[in-house]
Amino acid sequence: MLPALILALAVGAGGAAFALRAARRRPSAPHPERDSRDRLARLLVDEFEAHSNGWFWRTDRDGCLSYLSEKVAAELDAPDAPALGQPLHAVFRMDSASSETERTLGFHLAAHTAFSNYSVRPASRAKLERWWSISGRPITDPAGQFIGFVGSGSDLTESRRADAEITRLALFDGLTGLANRQRLRLSLEQTLSRNSSAHHTSALFLLDLDRFKAVNDTLGHQTGDALLKQVAQRLQRAIGGDGLVGRLGGDEFQVILPNETDRTQLGDLARRVIFDLSQPYTIDGSAISIGCSIGVAIAPEDGHDAETLVRNADLALYAAKGDGRGIHRFFRPEMLAGAQSRKQLEDDLRDALAGNQFFVAYQPVVSTTTERIVGYEALLRWSHPTRGLVSPSDFIPVAEDCGLIESIGEWALRTACLDAAAWPKDVRVAVNVSPIQFANPALPTLVTSALAKSGIAPQRLELEITEGVFLNENAATEQMFKTLKGCGVRLALDDFGTGYSSLGYLKKAPFDKIKIDQSFVRGAAIAGNRNAAIIKAIVSLAETLGMETTAEGVENHDEIALIRDLGCSHIQGYVYGKPARAADVLAQLAAGGGRATASGYRISRSPRTAMLRTAKIQSGEVVGEVRIRNLSTTGAMIDGIDVDAGTGEIEVLIELLEDQMFPATLRWAAEGKAGLEFAENFNMERLTCPSAVQPARKAG
Repeated sequence: MLPALILALAVGAGGAAFALRAARRRPSAPHPERDSRDRLARLLVDEFEAHSNGWFWRTDRDGCLSYLSEKVAAELDAPDAPALGQPLHAVFRMDSASSETERTLGFHLAAHTAFSNYSVRPASRAKLERWWSISGRPITDPAGQFIGFVGSGSDLTESRRADAEITRLALFDGLTGLANRQRLRLSLEQTLSRNSSAHHTSALFLLDLDRFKAVNDTLGHQTGDALLKQVAQRLQRAIGGDGLVGRLGGDEFQVILPNETDRTQLGDLARRVIFDLSQPYTIDGSAISIGCSIGVAIAPEDGHDAETLVRNADLALYAAKGDGRGIHRFFRPEMLAGAQSRKQLEDDLRDALAGNQFFVAYQPVVSTTTERIVGYEALLRWSHPTRGLVSPSDFIPVAEDCGLIESIGEWALRTACLDAAAWPKDVRVAVNVSPIQFANPALPTLVTSALAKSGIAPQRLELEITEGVFLNENAATEQMFKTLKGCGVRLALDDFGTGYSSLGYLKKAPFDKIKIDQSFVRGAAIAGNRNAAIIKAIVSLAETLGMETTAEGVENHDEIALIRDLGCSHIQGYVYGKPARAADVLAQLAAGGGRATASGYRISRSPRTAMLRTAKIQSGEVVGEVRIRNLSTTGAMIDGIDVDAGTGEIEVLIELLEDQMFPATLRWAAEGKAGLEFAENFNMERLTCPSAVQPARKAG
């Protein structure tokens, strides 16, 4: 009630407070009761002015200030221009940021009309960081004549600053100072709205930092935050005034480029940004290197609205990361089709486990010394009701991304253990464990549960783990290895040499086996191939550490001999059988008494590229035309040739590139087909090199 009472005293009938002050200047007859009331009024007004954010003002009939609370006057007075005596609208000006009214102070003073809660600032440009709310009404003398305005005010400065800070927090990223997700969205919507009416176009960059998570995990979030600040500064410098730069959160950034659609210029800008952000950073004495990938979408062709444009830029970014990172990609319609197909695959995957669409196939692992089957690798397979067999390379990444890999992996583990229970006691089963499964603290419990339910001995279960588990290596990783070994199971390092290889973790992780990736096995038996030396080095390393080795992807008999000679302890590959269902495994073990039988080609040959091209062929003085069916670095298969197989080997020249004949030997011929062996290895890249002359003619 106190402020209301003070206001009544200040602006009530004729302005009592001002009348009191005026009374000081003219003598009057003593009136004890009135003097007591006046003293109380003065006390209350003085108290209110001194200890609250409220204050009072009054003008004469010309609109000039005749009274102003001292605390406000002290802020507005200038040495040569005191506030008192100046027109009200010369001391205060309407706040341009306020939309409370379209009428000015001057209008109300001239029209003698009341106003309420107008936001004002000092009229002097030197004192802009102050805001007040003022109200006023006209007053008249006893004769009804207008004599001026009386009013009150309150300080809005702190609330305005608080509002500005709230606005800043709402529209700007607190860490980097860049625009935040909300401001970026509003800006993009406004940009697209303007472009829609003016038939203009705009571009959107979506950026993601490569290897940033490793910085956070190894050096800590404080260093990660410092790195993000430096990234923001570099990105802002690279873009300059051409666009709005913002941070979406984490290590994701966005750039809005109004009226920029030239793909060449956008590509140049994207490459410059990637280059700038990929230069080394120095934080607290540590040199840090990261990378950047960028997805680019252009409006309106890639989207008329903000949601569509951002989605398509995100698809382009996904493609950039999928193509090797550190690059940029423009959105293409087929990216959306791919994403929709992936989404459909994800939806189907959610029904696959409940619909009993998965099964486990088993590929034998054979000892190089005894040629006996010592185990099987359990390979997850998906038989889709309409698509048929779906490749694991297609659905496993989707399962990992959508969070289904753990439930699917648990099913595969339990199924493999149950199937292995029907095998001989000396035959092991190997089950793949994804990095996501490995990071789950419940994995040891799942393993012991599967072992208990199946009844197989722990040492018969081998968990195959890829090098991906070491990306986020920490104390939990080391503890997981110890716990799994404590369960009694075997551990194998899968696909060695293809991921984030480090000899350092081999001395810490208790692996029982290293699996040599098939990329090193393929071609190892071909003369001049260096893969054999790599295999030998891996085997020597494993032997030193007391580990077994399995060579994957063995397909030919000469590779078996090579792998054995190199000292590898086990072989896995099509040469000993393709993955088979559980019932076929039992038949295989029973038929051979546990012994493996090799099949397939006896001699390795270079990878062949299928094609259908016509080419000239010459033998002595005879020139003819044949069709090339497939081609490799060492030879080709041709048809359309009539050769007597009994004539033995024939030296020929064949036109592999237009007007360029290459010497070869015809090694075999049958039913119109023949095999050629080149005198020198042919460089297959010459077929795809833009500057190369293409083969003679395409078969019609």
